[in-house]
Amino acid sequence: MKALLLPEKKEFMNLLLRSEIFDNFLVSEASVHTIVKYDIDGHINKNFYTEQEMAHKKLEGLEYLPYGQLRPFCYSLIKGRHTPSYFKFILMLSPSNMKNTLQASGTLLAPEDISAIFLNILYQNQQLMLTTGVSYQTFIPDKSFDKEWDKFAISFLKKNGIIFSEI
Repeated sequence: MKALLLPEKKEFMNLLLRSEIFDNFLVSEASVHTIVKYDIDGHINKNFYTEQEMAHKKLEGLEYLPYGQLRPFCYSLIKGRHTPSYFKFILMLSPSNMKNTLQASGTLLAPEDISAIFLNILYQNQQLMLTTGVSYQTFIPDKSFDKEWDKFAISFLKKNGIIFSEI
């Protein structure tokens, strides 16, 4: 797990809320505290859309909503003159991106060995942080994949011009 400080808050928030770079991540949960507190459970309510609508929106086989489909709503909660007092976005890799990341890492782990691969974005006490994380299905003594995910995440940030410093 890596903890990274994101000093360029305005630039990062512009990328998070107004660009597509995080759109392929899934939303596990989110919380935004403005004049009221908004808590978002990223689980897809499978009874909301028909099967055809689920297919059209590319939601079939997913348990969580892609961030790109929730981003406009999140933007509407956060935009305005006042900065939220707190927010948290827990994003995770989609099943296909998890599989690709595992293959690229060269690990012997299979997708069924991992519950989720996370990027956690937290704004609190006027500081913006990003942490990485991996949740395993069972105990795995070898944490080499955690280090590989940290490298992938840092590479993703650099590729997208996101300035950070390690904490």
